[in-house]
Amino acid sequence: MGLLTSTLLKKTCLITGLLLLLISCNQEQKEYVEKIDLQPSSALQKMYLNDLQNCAHYIDSLTLTSHIDSLKDYFKKARTEFKKIEPVLSFNDLNNYNFLNAPNILKVEEEDLTDIKINEPCSFQTLEEELFSDTPEIASVQKIAGKIHTRLLVLLRNTDLEFFKPYHVLWLVRKQFIRTATTGVTGFDSPVLESSLMDAVTAFAKAEQILELYDHKFTNSKLKSSWKEKFNQSEQFLKNGNFEDFNRYEFIKSYIDPMLVLWNDTAKDWKVAFPLQMAMDNNASSLFSKEALSLDFFADQKVTPLTEEKIALGKRLFNDPQLSTSKTVSCNSCHKSELAFTDGLVTPSGLNRNSPSLTYSAYQQGFFYDKRAGSLEGQIVSVINNSQEFHSDLKSFSAHIDTDVTYLKDFKKAYATPISQHAIRTAIADYVRSLNYWDSKWDRNIRNEINTLTASEINGFNLFNGKAKCATCHFAPVFNGTVPPEFMETEMEHIGVPLIATTKNAIIDPDLGRFKLFKTANRKHFFKTPSIRNIALTAPYMHNGAYKTLEEVIEFYNLGGGSGIGITDQEFQTLPADSLNLSTQEKTDLINFMKTLTDEEFLKKEYAEN
Repeated sequence: MGLLTSTLLKKTCLITGLLLLLISCNQEQKEYVEKIDLQPSSALQKMYLNDLQNCAHYIDSLTLTSHIDSLKDYFKKARTEFKKIEPVLSFNDLNNYNFLNAPNILKVEEEDLTDIKINEPCSFQTLEEELFSDTPEIASVQKIAGKIHTRLLVLLRNTDLEFFKPYHVLWLVRKQFIRTATTGVTGFDSPVLESSLMDAVTAFAKAEQILELYDHKFTNSKLKSSWKEKFNQSEQFLKNGNFEDFNRYEFIKSYIDPMLVLWNDTAKDWKVAFPLQMAMDNNASSLFSKEALSLDFFADQKVTPLTEEKIALGKRLFNDPQLSTSKTVSCNSCHKSELAFTDGLVTPSGLNRNSPSLTYSAYQQGFFYDKRAGSLEGQIVSVINNSQEFHSDLKSFSAHIDTDVTYLKDFKKAYATPISQHAIRTAIADYVRSLNYWDSKWDRNIRNEINTLTASEINGFNLFNGKAKCATCHFAPVFNGTVPPEFMETEMEHIGVPLIATTKNAIIDPDLGRFKLFKTANRKHFFKTPSIRNIALTAPYMHNGAYKTLEEVIEFYNLGGGSGIGITDQEFQTLPADSLNLSTQEKTDLINFMKTLTDEEFLKKEYAEN
């Protein structure tokens, strides 16, 4: 599948997912504010526009003063108002939300060679990093504030929530819970102030206020009380923490997951019929469960139920060397099941990039390290065609299968279809989609099925999501670069990976990564952020296999990535150059946490072999 087609499909998914919820209008903002209506959607509109107007007012104030303390004060007030509008804005107008909340790095959009957009960031994060730097430039602060203010005014004039239905409201409330758990409390959008916890208090208070507008929908008064109690408990838990010491594990386990259960109960109580599935399944009751994310959402075609017959057929194809031209290569050659579907090599023979794990790879928006394929099926075709891998094509690939009676029977049984090129790549892709187990020590503990995590492992997770800043690129629950809660984009980063492991005087690896596709200058050395699930089994690490151990990987990040080990000539590195200042024990805790992400599936094999 082409990159353009893939992108269009994702945009279509977004548009369809929101069901063309809202219709832009050209009425003046004051007409909305003055309108009084007891209908919940009208009350929601009035509330939202009032918060939006306050946000615009404080941002505009930044353009009217040069006093640094006043600038900082207005920014903090504006940011608080922004967090109030976040639940509605991020659901109703994702493009504008992403613009206003973007990281302070260049935004590159590559549709094809004729359509490449490079946009300078102009967001609350940009403003925060500029304003709270050692030497803030007042003119720059005011310029950014002016652009943000203009965008907010456009929103004031063109927002209509009158068509919101109860299921829209439930979706936006749940999205806020997931956002807070996965990016909010990590410092993802507050890189300097690290105001994540109070941001969460503000956003949760607004989510509660929104639910209260639909108070009449509740038939179960106990359910209403449960919501109030859980919101109050969450607020106190957030207020009693600080960024570095906050127990994010306990927050998800005792507050976010129970809220997901309440959310499901509320959907039933309101008798809501959801018209479609979003990325997060409408029945999800735990963030870290196999049922939480919809495989359909990440596929470029509807995924039929993964039956035992389909998985068995895909597995047979995956392991069959007869399908390669040499009759010696199979998918298993580079993706061995006992190594969490990696091969343990720096790079496979004839290739220049490390073999990534296939576990949890279904939850991505882009495949290969450079994201040159838009789907699992597309990746499979590329591997088959690669002269250094299968050195074949789907037509030749299927010729062997057509002569095998058992294959003929298996395809008919699994897919009720004759063998075809489409069916072959679907079968292999479906097998790869099944490699998501969600049964690691971590998953079972946070789901409250067992209670075996050590203090070091829990602290490692809290560090991962806090001080160590790992979760600002490796997002829960998959711990890859697919950004929740929309899961529409899998990020790429330039972290300055060296040619060989070293702690000083490093030379950057010559692989240009994403640059090779479109020759966009500021995409040199950009690579997709992989999942760290099963990471204890997938050494060596990085796209070039430069690091042999997790200890080496942690030290690389602790020193400040490429910049911290001497690679200082890369303008577009996305990793902050500052040292994380992790103690020896903190490094150990991080590694101990990551080891809890090994699925029971692989531990069973390890025990059996020993």
